[in-house]
Amino acid sequence: MARTDSTGSTWRYRWACRQNERRLRLFRSDEAAWRRRDDELRRLRTLAEQCHGSAAAGDGLPLELAGDEIVLRVVPAAQLVEVRHTAVLPAPELAVDAQTGRLRHRLPDGVRVTDAGMAVITNRRLVLLGGRGRRDWAYGRMSGLAHDPQAPVTLIQVLDRRRVSGVLLPAKAAAEFRFVLTLAFADAIEQRDAVIAQLDELAAEHAKNRPCRPGIATPGQARLSALIPGGRRTAMVAAGLAVAVPLVLANVGPSDPTGRETAVAAIPATAVTASKAVTGNTSPAPAMGTSREPATGASKASKVSEVPRAIGAATPQPAGPTDEPRCGAPANPFGYGFCGGDKIREPASEVCDHFDCVPGFWEGRGYLVECANGKVSLAGGSPRACGRHGGVRRIVLA
Repeated sequence: MARTDSTGSTWRYRWACRQNERRLRLFRSDEAAWRRRDDELRRLRTLAEQCHGSAAAGDGLPLELAGDEIVLRVVPAAQLVEVRHTAVLPAPELAVDAQTGRLRHRLPDGVRVTDAGMAVITNRRLVLLGGRGRRDWAYGRMSGLAHDPQAPVTLIQVLDRRRVSGVLLPAKAAAEFRFVLTLAFADAIEQRDAVIAQLDELAAEHAKNRPCRPGIATPGQARLSALIPGGRRTAMVAAGLAVAVPLVLANVGPSDPTGRETAVAAIPATAVTASKAVTGNTSPAPAMGTSREPATGASKASKVSEVPRAIGAATPQPAGPTDEPRCGAPANPFGYGFCGGDKIREPASEVCDHFDCVPGFWEGRGYLVECANGKVSLAGGSPRACGRHGGVRRIVLA
């Protein structure tokens, strides 16, 4: 026997069950992302206090250390990269990013690998011990530093070298390498306390944004629009169709020999589809003022050939979602998808009607990206893009 609510409405009970399952699923996804971020902040906070290195850590390395130089971190699998063109990197900062997203082991455009070996971070410099020699980047002469947001590449610019170079690391080791390098640079300028204070601020802000358990949907909250395929939007289209069709038929004069064809062509295809979804009728009804008696001979052949010609000439393009391939993106009338195109830095004002936008979407200052949990953000290009939603999954293109 089917379960019902107090009013005896089975469909309302099913609607409430679906709503509660969806809300719980979204809550668990957001809470899991929040916990991952919280664990990462706590781990970095502990690392910032305990990562002081030791001179003994450099034993066995083919590297001569200065008297007060200590080793903080060694990454055995690293590659030396160089930028082919002239570039100017931003000045080094003490910004902490606990969420780097999914890094892919690839090279950015204009960057090539020239050597391979191990990377060593000390309190004075970053050193790459390669097969062709040694490459040093002293913190005191560092004028530019940049971490690629999509690849595990760190580029460094120093005053005594004209060409920009850096290291390519394993994707799993890149996040911790970048943080330890930030700590080492902070030690060189005596600003480690500023890094720890920044982590505390990030942790406090993150604690305020913990997801709350959603409210429980009850059968009494169900609306009649839930019974219509497509929901409220289909009901609005059907209401517009109910007003538009009589007006179109009324404007067709009785002396117009092609009145039937013009009336049929004036009805948009999307409106006809919505009408079928609401009424469940799939058989076309005859136009007003026409007879059901079959035509014979030449007149029948003439009508059969005229109707397709008239419809094909007068049917406007529907103003609905584009039919172009989107590679998994939601249906939208802007042509946004994941297949290819340009980055979207100024999306349409109705973009959140078709995509699931993150809170504070319009505060972003980058390009449109999809987060790991399916939401979209306008902070693409920033290291903090999708920080509370599992990191950046892919770029939305137009």
